[in-house]
Amino acid sequence: MKYVTEMPGTEETAVVRLSGVSAERSTRARVARLILEHGPITAASLGERLGLTPAAVRRHLDALLVDGLTEVRTARPRGQRGRGRPAKMFVITDAGRSAFEHAYDGLAGSALRFLAERVGEEAVAEFARSQVSALVERLRPEMSEVPVDQRVRVLAEALSAEGYAASASKASLGGEQLCQHHCPVAHVAAEFPQLCEAETEAFAQILGTPVQRLATIAHGDGVCTTHVSPHRTTEPGAKERRTSSQASGPGQSSAIHETIDTLSKETGR
Repeated sequence: MKYVTEMPGTEETAVVRLSGVSAERSTRARVARLILEHGPITAASLGERLGLTPAAVRRHLDALLVDGLTEVRTARPRGQRGRGRPAKMFVITDAGRSAFEHAYDGLAGSALRFLAERVGEEAVAEFARSQVSALVERLRPEMSEVPVDQRVRVLAEALSAEGYAASASKASLGGEQLCQHHCPVAHVAAEFPQLCEAETEAFAQILGTPVQRLATIAHGDGVCTTHVSPHRTTEPGAKERRTSSQASGPGQSSAIHETIDTLSKETGR
């Protein structure tokens, strides 16, 4: 295809200009994706990850801010109290999340409302469990071959492949933390928490250890955050410990809840 332009120059020049526009949009999409997956994040960190100059990063960030896809929040560097200028952090907005595969939300919401009205809330819960059953059936057998210290990472990779932009990290109080930086069904889950509950139950089944959901995008948090309890080996002949979405004990549960505010700040709430 030929590109016609009235400006002086050759056909090749016009093609180069159009290619430049395409590359610009592609880079901007990568910036948005990194903010989605790693936000809150600074402009400096974005530049390092993408290999962009500070001026280039600012240009893309300004465009995303104007479009309403990102917003700025401030946070003081750890260890500093009352000193220095607060760091400028960038996070994705609801509009930004909507740009990442929020298709069919309206139809899904209508279908679940119809199901709840005609059959009952338990039918919605059963539907939610059926939606995650495929993930459980696929990953649970595989996890038996994965070392316990790698299972959360493997689950995060599987969730990322499903569009959840997940990551795994060590938790400060022991165990691990599973973060989902994107939720394709967040708008529907806000109305039907059964979807989040079924997902949490599925994580416990897949990982073979208790888990506890600390925050969800559906309820306004920046990231879906799940605490994964450390694996405990059972003594020979002892009954296998119950795997559920609850914390493994009152002491651990209390300690976990004491850190929810800190986790919320880190995830951008």
